[in-house]
Amino acid sequence: MVKYTTDADADLLAELGVDTAPSQTAQRTPREERIIAGFEDLERFVAEQGHLPQHGEDRDIFERLYAVRLDRLRESEECRTILAPLDSQGLLTPPVNAQLTTEVDELDDEALLASLGVDATPGDDITQLTYVRSRQEIKAAEEIAQRTPCPDFKQFKPVFKQVQQDLDSGVRQTLKYQDNAAVNQGDLFILDGQKVLVADMGEIFVGDHGRPDARLRVVYDNGTESNLLLRSLQRALNKDKVSRRITNPDLGPLFSDTEAEDDLPTGYIYVLRSQSDDPYIAKHRSVIHKIGVTGGDVKKRIANAKKDPTYLLAEVEVVSTFKLSNINRTKLEALLHKFFDSARLEVGLQDRFGIPVKPREWFLLPLGTIEEAIEKIKEGTLDQFRYDPEAAKLVRS
Repeated sequence: MVKYTTDADADLLAELGVDTAPSQTAQRTPREERIIAGFEDLERFVAEQGHLPQHGEDRDIFERLYAVRLDRLRESEECRTILAPLDSQGLLTPPVNAQLTTEVDELDDEALLASLGVDATPGDDITQLTYVRSRQEIKAAEEIAQRTPCPDFKQFKPVFKQVQQDLDSGVRQTLKYQDNAAVNQGDLFILDGQKVLVADMGEIFVGDHGRPDARLRVVYDNGTESNLLLRSLQRALNKDKVSRRITNPDLGPLFSDTEAEDDLPTGYIYVLRSQSDDPYIAKHRSVIHKIGVTGGDVKKRIANAKKDPTYLLAEVEVVSTFKLSNINRTKLEALLHKFFDSARLEVGLQDRFGIPVKPREWFLLPLGTIEEAIEKIKEGTLDQFRYDPEAAKLVRS
């Protein structure tokens, strides 16, 4: 915006016919916003199709709906007054000798919407039908749709892969996205069936309605990205009835050093060794272990090991157990399995019904290494280490 420093400047511009008076931004009512939004839909139709929407059974149902809407806007003095300054294409001026067809009376908005599978409240008019979106909703939808190929997707692809593995293993969870929920840099969501990463967030500014907003760089797991406003992403997440927030892999405190009087034990980490007579297992028995977590008695858990493919259809020996207090057993088990994933033993066998089974809880690693990892979890330092399968030990990350 130009700022004037002297009265002479303003006088000169006035002589040139330039209005120097500050413009006043009119505040529109929700009803006026709906009328304008419906009219903008018509303008887009005309711009895309190159002609006014027409009545007739041979016309697309949406075109027929737009034709009815245009007729009603032309008939309404209120609508014409609101839209006249915006009608750059002359849509509100009916063609010479134009007459409404009988279809307008016989097939109104409600009937048209019903044929589209959309319900309309009896008595609704052009300004109240549910299919008319606000301009803010339209802008948000357009921003979400405007995606471009992500030029550096190589650096994001492993992130999405790891997130999916975390979801599969239970390290991460998905939660229902709540209305007006916060969005921060690094957050992950599921929107329209795709994983969404907020890769970058610009500076916060005050938006049109006095609410904080920011420009985001959003990357999708299909290799595209978009630069949209925070509010647009929130609206899209709220509109998608099945949108989800993907949680961070934060397990919190896993163990209590001392068990308080009111603490309830939540189970055990157990390490098993197979007694199978399979040649490979027999040869490497001392370094083949099953790592699991149970909320009950370990011995009861393994009572039917010979009939359970999870235990390789053989008896097992309990070689180590660790009592847990106030802990999420499922998340802890997922954490251990993820940490030792590079040492996972790939085995395949058939259950007693002949169905192929691939147990996923057996690992090729020394017992001492498992115990060391559990100690690191208790200390809260496991994230500083990784398992080196060649050295068969924990090393600093």
